[in-house]
Amino acid sequence: MAARTKSSKDRPSYRCTECGWQTAKWLGRCPECQAWGTVEEYGAPAVRTTAPGRVTSSAVPIGEVDVRRATARSTGVPELDRVLGGGLVPGAVVLLAGEPGVGKSTLLLDVAAKAATDDHRTLYVTGEESASQVRLRADRISAIADHLYLAAETDLAAVLGHLDAVKPSLLILDSVQTVASPEIDGAPGGMAQVREVAGALIRASKERGMSTLLVGHVTKDGAIAGPRLLEHLVDVVLHFEGDRHARLRLVRGVKNRYGTTDEVGCFELHDEGITGLADPSGLFLTRRDEPVPGTCLTVTLEGRRPLVAEVQALTVDSQIPSPRRTTSGLETSRVSMMLAVLEQRGRISALGKRDIYSATVGGVKLSEPAADLAVALALASAASDTPLPKNLVAIGEVGLAGEVRRVTGVQRRLAEAHRLGFTHALVPADPGKVPPGMKVTEVADMGDALRVLPRSRRQEAPRQDEVRR
Repeated sequence: MAARTKSSKDRPSYRCTECGWQTAKWLGRCPECQAWGTVEEYGAPAVRTTAPGRVTSSAVPIGEVDVRRATARSTGVPELDRVLGGGLVPGAVVLLAGEPGVGKSTLLLDVAAKAATDDHRTLYVTGEESASQVRLRADRISAIADHLYLAAETDLAAVLGHLDAVKPSLLILDSVQTVASPEIDGAPGGMAQVREVAGALIRASKERGMSTLLVGHVTKDGAIAGPRLLEHLVDVVLHFEGDRHARLRLVRGVKNRYGTTDEVGCFELHDEGITGLADPSGLFLTRRDEPVPGTCLTVTLEGRRPLVAEVQALTVDSQIPSPRRTTSGLETSRVSMMLAVLEQRGRISALGKRDIYSATVGGVKLSEPAADLAVALALASAASDTPLPKNLVAIGEVGLAGEVRRVTGVQRRLAEAHRLGFTHALVPADPGKVPPGMKVTEVADMGDALRVLPRSRRQEAPRQDEVRR
């Protein structure tokens, strides 16, 4: 008798260990999270049907839904409220991810103390440190509050027990990858454990109307460690960024079901803790009485917030056959493009055989094209050893043909520059409404922009066709 053909119930199923995506056949790369070698067989899928059951609450017209339950409550930290969209919504689960040592625990401990009031208790659960270690940090940053409760646990059942005992309005778990359930196989931080821990805490948050802040680790590539499923389960995903050698820290919204994701919170990390910066532009500027060659100011947009930043450049004679190109806070590829544009379109030939160093002030990272014009002018100023005019800002994207293109938010950028006392700006054509008392020069290409440098000291090289003539 012929062998019985396998039915769909007997066929194995495959699942991605990173994001939980399932398929009926093996694949080398997960189509959902694009990870290689993570699709593994986990057994035959069971075919199940679910019968209609009792509803928890009746469906009502959307206009009759009570929105007061979703009103955000302030965390006590205005910069974090800005990113969250006004504060923490009851029942919301927020994931805060960042590199080790960037200040995640310090920020959340400060939030825990400020959110703890007579009517709202806060429970801070640490799975990476002891309670005494957290207490020492709390003393250092003055984060002691009567209604702030602290527990050191790595067992999920114990964490849920603390919720029953304390009944907090805000739960902070540091971190979600360190907590595990003994009823689930796998090490802490694995897909099964993270899914169980996150699911249990999300259910508890929704049932109790409790806001939850989860700390997440990141990989060396900057992605959140663990399964991608965690980002899908939570309501808000925030990234905590910053160079550990600089004071500036940024909180960016990646996902937010209760607000926008184009806001950025700025913080300053110091020995006494972490403080919000309502006006962080001063961190990215160098105060001088007279302008210095090789420096140019620009206005960048971090989310919807304009920040004035300074670009510095230095050119020196190279002692090696291949000149150095060193950048800090700038994209190396865009700096190389500006060097090529200056040499070909700006007729500055002295850059090709010199070492070029370019950087930003204060540890800020400029990645948007609107900083191209400032980078190009800083390089040209350094090559000619000629300072740019005082109180000048440059805004615009530079193309390979040498044209200066329009960028978004020019009016907001000019308003921020005018507020800080800058009186002259180089911008692309049609900038819109200009702040009163500010001189705005529209430039169409690099030739127009380079005219701000004194012509008598500008180092120019003739074009090849001019040499032949």
